[in-house]
Amino acid sequence: MKLYGSLTSPYVRKVRACAKEQDINIEFIAEGPSDAAGNVARLNPLGKVPVLVLDDGEVLFDSPMIVDYLDNLGGQRLIPQTGELRWKAQRWHALAQGVLDAVVTRLLEGRRAADKQEPKVIARQEGKVAAALAYAEAQMPNGMYLLDERLTIADIAWAVALEYIDLRYAHDWRGAHPRQAAWLASIKDRPSLAATRAPAS
Repeated sequence: MKLYGSLTSPYVRKVRACAKEQDINIEFIAEGPSDAAGNVARLNPLGKVPVLVLDDGEVLFDSPMIVDYLDNLGGQRLIPQTGELRWKAQRWHALAQGVLDAVVTRLLEGRRAADKQEPKVIARQEGKVAAALAYAEAQMPNGMYLLDERLTIADIAWAVALEYIDLRYAHDWRGAHPRQAAWLASIKDRPSLAATRAPAS
């Protein structure tokens, strides 16, 4: 299998971290949507990363779908299969996905020419991030993992989301959310997360 995506994309990082946790061999090809090679645009009609090409040539895109596919290949599942744990894990996943979307939207708006930027758009995205952080702080358990006393997609997705905030929307969220700060400090150097962390630049 081949995974196309940029090193700084949190969506790509989430997929790569999940694959490492499940010991699934994927050839990673660093390529963004606008790169000259054009593989992303050729393979995904939406022109977005990540894109996973299976050994038979079938193409999957959108990180939640790719994570779900990988989770069905065997090994310890990151997505609980049934019942309350499943929807709770997927709720964390959805919350993380929403935070990533908000941070990306804020980033892109901030990169527009100053006279073209919409302050209301930036403020709206920052509000979404703040609300998500407050919600997550109230949901934080006392243990090492977010659910079921074991690693799940909830942990991978939320750790990626928090570190993407640090990368692209750096601010003192830790001061207001000490439980999340402590949780992230305890899990961030897990090999799957350390190996997929975005470059500092």
